[in-house]
Amino acid sequence: MAELILLADPTFIRAHTPGVSLSVTFDSIADLKSWLHLAGLNDPDMLTGEHDGTADDGRPYRSMNAYPTWHGWEFYASAREYTDTPGRLDPSTADRLAALAVD
Repeated sequence: MAELILLADPTFIRAHTPGVSLSVTFDSIADLKSWLHLAGLNDPDMLTGEHDGTADDGRPYRSMNAYPTWHGWEFYASAREYTDTPGRLDPSTADRLAALAVD
């Protein structure tokens, strides 16, 4: 089981229902899809969902959920990636940060 879970280096694993199911979280949708492929869990009938949303802090994101099963175990796999790009610092903030770095 450990080899199956660690194929794509998830960021978080926890027992969803002890002895029955696990929650597995990935950094990106690409990592989640890669894990499903490498583990042979990407059955075309597997329940998946993708959607766009907005986090509590206003940042837009894209997420994916997948619910494969393996030898009787249910997996609740998910990934979320933020779709905004970090903004540039205004010049006064950049100058203050540069001064702190020098000190």
